Amino acid sequence: MSESRTAPPEGEFSGLTIESRVVELVSSGSVEMSPRDTAQISEAATLLPANTRVYVNALPGRLHYATLRAMEALRDEGLDPVPHIAARRLESRAALEEFVQGAVHAGAHRVLLIGGDQPTPAGPYESSMEVLKEGTLAKYQIKEVGFAGYPEGHPRIEQGDLDQALSEKIALANEQGIDVSIVTQFSFVPVRIAEYCAVMARTYPELPLYVGMAGPTSTTSLLRYAQRCGVSASLRALSGMGVAAAKLVTHSDPMEQLASLARHCEGGGTSNVVGAHFFSFGGFADTARFINRIIAEASGSAV
Repeated sequence: MSESRTAPPEGEFSGLTIESRVVELVSSGSVEMSPRDTAQISEAATLLPANTRVYVNALPGRLHYATLRAMEALRDEGLDPVPHIAARRLESRAALEEFVQGAVHAGAHRVLLIGGDQPTPAGPYESSMEVLKEGTLAKYQIKEVGFAGYPEGHPRIEQGDLDQALSEKIALANEQGIDVSIVTQFSFVPVRIAEYCAVMARTYPELPLYVGMAGPTSTTSLLRYAQRCGVSASLRALSGMGVAAAKLVTHSDPMEQLASLARHCEGGGTSNVVGAHFFSFGGFADTARFINRIIAEASGSAV
């Protein structure tokens, strides 16, 4: 496996193949933003490749119109808007239909379907599977549905249950004529990501996999989002690392994680990783600037 290969010195690549793979992962990747980042869309659009997938997350307490407004702005700037649909935050079946219809009107042809983290459902849906069963996505001709992947497991769901649910959702989406992709949660532990990618390649070799990682951000923001997202193994590891942890979480450039992912993809085994997925944590334009720099340095140009 790729973990057995010798890592290059910090800030360097082991060769042209790894560098090229990093550029490919970035160029083919996606970014996640909040509806609160809508004012940053115009600037980000000048930095990102045309038609980059931009996922608009579903925040607790945010009305659907904020997500739709952000999607319309992304569409108008030549980007590919992908809304989150959080099952447990949907108040009713009518709310689901209204949102999907609005999302399609705003340019969506794919969605990320998640359960949502609130303990009590706001309406009739306990899980993403229940939303998928409604048939609403197929009705409005959504072409692709993304499901969440958890390299460190889920804080409240056993791994066996996660695996079974994913298998059932993939089968149902395929029955409805909808393609499937996986977008993973981020992690501070590269070996966990490599292990997860290897398992997915063996189990679902044809399934496109987007590997989540933190975009450039501050230590405070990174740890706050890690706690919120349930990245438990990473946080436990950090708690025992002392000074080493400070070096890990104060990174302002996720290049080391990209290089690690590239080494995994070039490690000789089967890989269905097609791109990196950057969580921008409120810094959509900063993340777009990082992506632009990686691509521009490879091509010898700059924006």
